[in-house]
Amino acid sequence: MAVAEVASHYVGSPFRERTMEIDTRRAMNFAASVFDQNPFFLDDEREGGIVVHPMIACAITWPSSLDIGQYLVADDFPAHLNRYQVHYTESIVWHRPMRPGDVLAVRGELSAIVPHRAGTHLIVRYDAVDQKGEPVFTEFTGAMLRDVKCLDEGRGADSVPPLPKFRSTEVLWEAPIDLHPLSAHIYDGCADIHFPIHSSVAFAHMVGLPDIIIQGTATVSYAVSELIRREADGDPTRVQALDCRFTGMVIPGSRIAVKLKGREQDGDHTDLYWDVVDHKDRRVVTNCRLRVARR
Repeated sequence: MAVAEVASHYVGSPFRERTMEIDTRRAMNFAASVFDQNPFFLDDEREGGIVVHPMIACAITWPSSLDIGQYLVADDFPAHLNRYQVHYTESIVWHRPMRPGDVLAVRGELSAIVPHRAGTHLIVRYDAVDQKGEPVFTEFTGAMLRDVKCLDEGRGADSVPPLPKFRSTEVLWEAPIDLHPLSAHIYDGCADIHFPIHSSVAFAHMVGLPDIIIQGTATVSYAVSELIRREADGDPTRVQALDCRFTGMVIPGSRIAVKLKGREQDGDHTDLYWDVVDHKDRRVVTNCRLRVARR
C-alpha cells in the first residue's frame, strides 16, 4: 500500500541557485570521510597543490536535495516525501578537476518523475559552474521514494542518461574494504552529507530499515578511490564520468569489495566497469562505470 502520492507535472521546475566555496579544509575533510590518504587530496606541498576528490560533487549538491521544499521553485510540491527517499541512481560528468578556491554556483532542475515497482523514481539535474561561468560538473541524482505512488505515467525519463549495461562474469581484480563501525557518522560529519537514515537508529527503524546504513555516495566514494589508485596511477584529475545504481544496503562496520569486471578503451579514455558487493557477496552498487582519461 502506498504511503503517499506524487504526480509528474513538477518535472521542469527549477531549483533556486546556491553558491559555495570549496576551501582547503572542506577538500581535505572529504578525503578523510572515506579514509583516502592519496597525496593529491592531502599534501598541500605537492607541485600544483591539492586536488579535490571528485565525489565531493555529491556533497556540493546535497543541500538542495535535502531541503527541496526551500530550493525547488514549486510551492505545492509535497516536500515531506523526502523522508521516504533512498539514493537510487547517480550519473556525474566532470568537466574539469575541482581545487580549493573554486567558488561554484549550483543550478538545478527536476528532470524526471517516473513510476517504479518500489515507488517513484525522482531525478534532479544539477549543473555547477565556476566564477567565470564555465562548467565544472553535471550531475543527475536519482532518489527512490519508497512506497510513494506516482499518479500518472511519469515524465522526463528521456532526459536522463541511461545506465551502462556491461555484462561479464569475469573479475579482473577484487579489492576488499573494511568499513569502520563509525563510517556513516564520519562521512556525515566530514563530507557534510547529513540524513538521519545514516545516523539515527530510531529514524531508520521508523522508515522500515533494520539499522542505520552507509550513505550510497560514501560506498561509491570508497570504490572510486580504489579505482583511481589501481587504474589511474593515483591521479584523480583523470576521472571524467561516473554512472551507478544503488541496489542494496551497507551496514557500518562490515566489509565491502570492489570488483572490476571490464575495461573498454575508446580514443582518449577508458571505461571501467565494476560492482560493489557486501560481506555476503551480494551486489549493493551495480551498473557501474567510471571513465578515466588515458595517458
